[in-house]
Amino acid sequence: MAATSRRMRTSSIRAIFFDLDNTLIKTRKGDKLACEKVLFKMSESVPDSVKKCIAILKAAESDTEKFAALFMVTKLVKGEDCNTRSKKLLFEAIGFKFLKRLLLSPDVPADCPPLVYKSVALSILSSFCSDSELATHPEMLANIPVFLDIVQQADDDDLDDNLIVVSEAYECLQNIAAHEPGQLALLEVGGVAKMCEIYAQQSFQTDEALNILVTLVGRFGPSAWDINPKPFHVIVNKIALDFETDHSERKFELCGMLYALLSSCRRDVIVATASDALWPGSIHKGLSDILTSKLGKAQRDPALKLTSIMVELLGVEWCLSDEERPRQFLLLLVQLCSVEIRMQLEDRNFKQIMTNADLVTACFVILELSIAYIATDTLELEQKEKQQLYTAFKGAFSAVITVLTKVSNDFTKNPNILDIKGKVFVCAMVRVLSAWLAQETSAMRNAIYALLPFMLTLANETFYAYRSRRLAEKRQTSDAMETETDIISQVDILRLMLPALCHLAVEEKARKILLEAKEDEVLYECLAYHWSIVHYKKPPVPKSERGKVKKEPEMELDPKVQEEMKDSRAAMISICNIFMNVTVLEAKMVEESMLFATLLKFIFNNLPELKSIPENLVLHGNLAVLGLLLLKQQAKRVKKNDFTICRYIQATIRFLWDAYNVDESNDTSALVVAISYKKYWFELMELWFLGMQTMSAVLALVPWISEFAIESGWAEGIIDMLHKVRLGSLPANTKSAYEDFLCHLVDANNSVTTVLKEHDALSVCRTHRFMELGKRLFGD
Repeated sequence: MAATSRRMRTSSIRAIFFDLDNTLIKTRKGDKLACEKVLFKMSESVPDSVKKCIAILKAAESDTEKFAALFMVTKLVKGEDCNTRSKKLLFEAIGFKFLKRLLLSPDVPADCPPLVYKSVALSILSSFCSDSELATHPEMLANIPVFLDIVQQADDDDLDDNLIVVSEAYECLQNIAAHEPGQLALLEVGGVAKMCEIYAQQSFQTDEALNILVTLVGRFGPSAWDINPKPFHVIVNKIALDFETDHSERKFELCGMLYALLSSCRRDVIVATASDALWPGSIHKGLSDILTSKLGKAQRDPALKLTSIMVELLGVEWCLSDEERPRQFLLLLVQLCSVEIRMQLEDRNFKQIMTNADLVTACFVILELSIAYIATDTLELEQKEKQQLYTAFKGAFSAVITVLTKVSNDFTKNPNILDIKGKVFVCAMVRVLSAWLAQETSAMRNAIYALLPFMLTLANETFYAYRSRRLAEKRQTSDAMETETDIISQVDILRLMLPALCHLAVEEKARKILLEAKEDEVLYECLAYHWSIVHYKKPPVPKSERGKVKKEPEMELDPKVQEEMKDSRAAMISICNIFMNVTVLEAKMVEESMLFATLLKFIFNNLPELKSIPENLVLHGNLAVLGLLLLKQQAKRVKKNDFTICRYIQATIRFLWDAYNVDESNDTSALVVAISYKKYWFELMELWFLGMQTMSAVLALVPWISEFAIESGWAEGIIDMLHKVRLGSLPANTKSAYEDFLCHLVDANNSVTTVLKEHDALSVCRTHRFMELGKRLFGD
């Protein structure tokens, strides 16, 4: 039926062209002079046939005459002798206004198909659009809405007549979308939403709509999507359902499409609303079908890439959504990724490895997130499964270390050996290896020590590039514009290495490498940078607004800013841990170091400024205790008239004092961790004991600090609190911490003895068996 309709249409069109062409020739015989003038103005590079056609088009006085001339154009624009200049001249001679009238005109001659004008116009335009200059012509771009309206009518009742028209409209849109000006124009007229709507609701040639959509989101990323997540969920639900149920080769094409769409989404918005969508489950089912089947590389690779972005968006928990066998998919995934990494990295040179860099990086992402999740111990694994995972991880990271070692050796000889893409891939290897090292694994330690200087060099480069870019963005300067070389500044590898460096700083060989590389100096800069984010200050109020009564409550911080602050808190905590390890294990070096003196001054100045909010409590404890450790080593540099020390000691006392109380206990006679500390006590417990122990040591070295403990009321506060604690309920380690501190306080400042006695310290010593404190206060 459709073929018959098309043959009838072609016959009718040719009849019209024949009649109108003869009319045009007859009516224009007397206008030979006008044609010759047009021809004379053209370049000799334009073929004579084109010159003649252009002359006739320009000489046409009516739409009927111009329409007849189009018959010649349809033959010329598809010919080999019609170059770009010829097409442009023909396009301008026809005029888009005339073509637009043909596209929109509802009136056609009798006995003609209703879409004859539209079909001819689109046939001409689709031919012109194959040329980049014409595809991006301002008039072509201005009429994108016309093409969009045509493809949106693809499912109208008269489908047979629409087939060719819709196909040619899609061809125009695809050619337009192939060029940046066209992509921008499509984005401006809502092309993304239109393509989503077409794919989700219609059936004819919707894959063309999907291809255009993927092109646009691939070019513009998250900015291509509206802040409203509904259109995204609608189309991804539709594609994911097709992906789950289609078992032909198209399944793997859809796999790539889903990867492109999910990679470009507004992650914060989509992640927050994905729990109500159907696509996570459909994609899980579709991927399970693929990855549990014996398929070739062409089918497996897109599946691993899609899995990677799903894990990145929805977390490892998404892998466990199979109710019957929740662990199996994750265990299979780790095995597949580990094997794939070995296959891609082992016995290959770097150039060969880079041909599949995207795939290997996707596997790295899955391993990195899986390692972090498994380390939380929320996944119940059998011993056999644990061994299988460890073996898989070790094999993959052995391959990573081998490649990094080769790259490191080549880099030492020639620092410019890596191009941007190569450097980004090497950063990905360092990143995933850091995730492995953060779990305190002792595997392949000597190889790690050999690699560490190279890893630090690369990590530091990314930190400085990342910091510069972020500071430029805040200043909103032109420096913030993204360039090809700016890719290296997208991820701060040093930030990601910090948990691994915490463990490495404990090991003598690794610590020596860190200090020889002067990494402590970089870490200090890193600490200061993250402090600038944690200690967020709102923009200053304009002078005109100052002094006015605030009618509205203060706006909450942007979620993105809050997330950055959270990440920077974690970074500062890791850096504090690294510095603590170095301070304890390299005491002599720290004692003489100007850098650590500067670090101590940084803590003196900034800890009192840290906002007293629950989210800052762990950071507060880390800065306070690091300060005490440094104060112990740098005691000889401390001056009594330094006001910053006073404020720091007060802030530190507050942290140590508030940790325990009796008032929040159910029976009011047991010492308990304060409610505000309880949520974070796993991270704070060791810090508190270390802080109490170090405070005691500092009192012996800097006795005048005891005055703060007395003036603040902390010393008598401890005695008053312990009075309320019943006999035998005080934990041994807590008892020891309090008694040791009070003993050192008495040794440092004898005036505290009177204060303690006035608060009935004797009863406390008897109740809790504080033998040493009793001797100091009351003698034998």
